[in-house]
Amino acid sequence: MKYEHLPALCLVEDDPIMGESLVDRFRLEGYAVDWHRDARAAMAALRRRSYAVVVSDVRLPGLSGEDMFRQLKEEAQALPPFLFITGFGSIDRAVRLLKEGAADYVTKPFDLDEFVDKVRALGAFTAAPAPAGLGLSPAMRRIAEALPRLARHASTVLITGESGVGKEWVARELHRLAGGGAFVAVNCGAVSESLLEAELFGHERGAFTGAVRTHRGVFEQAHGGTLFLDEIGEMPLPMQVKLLRAIQERVVVRVGGERAIPVSLRLVCATHQDLKTLTEQGRFREDLYYRIHVIHLRVPPLRERREDILWFAERFLEEFAAQHGTPRRRLAPEAERALLCYPWPGNLRELRHAIERACILCSDETFGPEAFFEPDQLASLPPPTGAVNLARYLEACEASYILHTLQRQQWQIGRAAQALGISRKNLWEKMVRHGIKPPQEANLPPRR
Repeated sequence: MKYEHLPALCLVEDDPIMGESLVDRFRLEGYAVDWHRDARAAMAALRRRSYAVVVSDVRLPGLSGEDMFRQLKEEAQALPPFLFITGFGSIDRAVRLLKEGAADYVTKPFDLDEFVDKVRALGAFTAAPAPAGLGLSPAMRRIAEALPRLARHASTVLITGESGVGKEWVARELHRLAGGGAFVAVNCGAVSESLLEAELFGHERGAFTGAVRTHRGVFEQAHGGTLFLDEIGEMPLPMQVKLLRAIQERVVVRVGGERAIPVSLRLVCATHQDLKTLTEQGRFREDLYYRIHVIHLRVPPLRERREDILWFAERFLEEFAAQHGTPRRRLAPEAERALLCYPWPGNLRELRHAIERACILCSDETFGPEAFFEPDQLASLPPPTGAVNLARYLEACEASYILHTLQRQQWQIGRAAQALGISRKNLWEKMVRHGIKPPQEANLPPRR
């Protein structure tokens, strides 16, 4: 996944507090920001890359913003619009820059919302559409923040967690961030031992009874992409030896064949079992365990990250409506409370099935708790007790509603704030508090 498709802004500001604030705000607005502390670094960047807008302080260490602008003009470059930041005492300099071709200026202190509007108008920016995410909880945000680095550098990743917790969801997000190639998934526990080798490595025609044609295994199918081996803890010991060899050498040999076929792929293994315990019991090879345990991501059960329950419920409601061409259903406050209180032993898989079942069987536009639970289940749900639980519930509701509104408004901060009935600044502060970031921010270039 590249970031070049995002509207790009060049920020030239040596004040660390103002620079940090502007970078955070504009990245929340959906822009790719290159931040430079001096004019010469910014000039080098402007010669390398195209920007929609340049935001520069007039006062800079060494070469001033004013002189930077003039030197770039003398180079006969096609410059993007320049928006200058100046102190009250330097307005005359900013006015001179306007006469020389600068687009606009603002004086310190300035209103940040109005400043964003100026930049948006100059660059005609639009935010990128929202791709998939992992949730709002701190645990899932930490995983989401790690995935871009893993997508660039990790060739083998191990994901653990209870059944139905969303391990494949994480693997697909890792693959999406890496970009390119196929995503091939196989459940090692669902394929019989006699067929597993052919499923993994393929087979030649006539290799065994029923092999009427050559078959490429999942390693070959995933060449250039990602291979997801789910429930690797279920793999028989004899097959673990062959898997280890394929991982180490990055070559496979089809059943009934002799030719070594090189493969280049990202390997993601997943299991709900404790592989270390299996290794101590002799049920999982120690050398294979250490080979796939290079990078380990643990996905917590849904009951440990209740902030994600309503977030995923909203996503599943949207998915069902889009797939079946039906109006999107809503959750009544009582339904939200019931979903938050239920322990979800089946994790995300159980939540998805509950949402689908309600969409199929219930004709109401707004779902109450009875759409998801039987009366005896509702009676047994623990009520929220104490201020901590209530605060957590209210926080989760607010975060889910804000995220849903941002997605409906294609991450346009101004439009989302208007829909929510709050100011842009208020929305920005709430996004920071809840840890809600534009989905493309993880792929932005590092600040300079």
